Amino acid sequence: MKTLEKITLIIYSNIMLILSIVLCLLIFGWLDMDLVGNMVYRLIVGETSSKILLGLGIIFILLSIKCIFFDSTSKEQIKERQGVLLENDSGKLMISKETIENLVNSVALNFQSAEDVSTRVELDKDNNVKVYVNLIISSDAVIKDLSANLQTRIKEKVKRATDLEVKEVNITVKKVAAKEQQA
Repeated sequence: MKTLEKITLIIYSNIMLILSIVLCLLIFGWLDMDLVGNMVYRLIVGETSSKILLGLGIIFILLSIKCIFFDSTSKEQIKERQGVLLENDSGKLMISKETIENLVNSVALNFQSAEDVSTRVELDKDNNVKVYVNLIISSDAVIKDLSANLQTRIKEKVKRATDLEVKEVNITVKKVAAKEQQA
């Protein structure tokens, strides 16, 4: 979030807090309605205060329109969410997160003890890759050996295919599949 949007959000939050407190005080009868009405009337009728309120109102309207209708996400942030952009003298290459996820899935499914796999990839600003793998494994799998081999193979495959460093391969064994009965 940009600084202007943060400031706008803080100001709006404080205004809403104050208005909510005043409304509650009025409803409970702890604040006199005539007193609040006179204060608002003086602010609106006063020459200097009405100009200040008008200026603030216009600024808030413009900021509201900007925050509602215009996305503050930059093109670089959008590209970071989509994948990794690699550049060289010949041009640019976009490697999507889906491509990396498919690579990881293909590596994981090559293990006989892996029954099903789902993958999520996170990328940081430095194009470091974090891989999260959810597995359903067969009941005869040795989880410790499987996970160590899988982590090593995923890192190697992603490095070889994309030239990206995988910082972490986090594996979660979601379920151990029951052996199917022989008929």
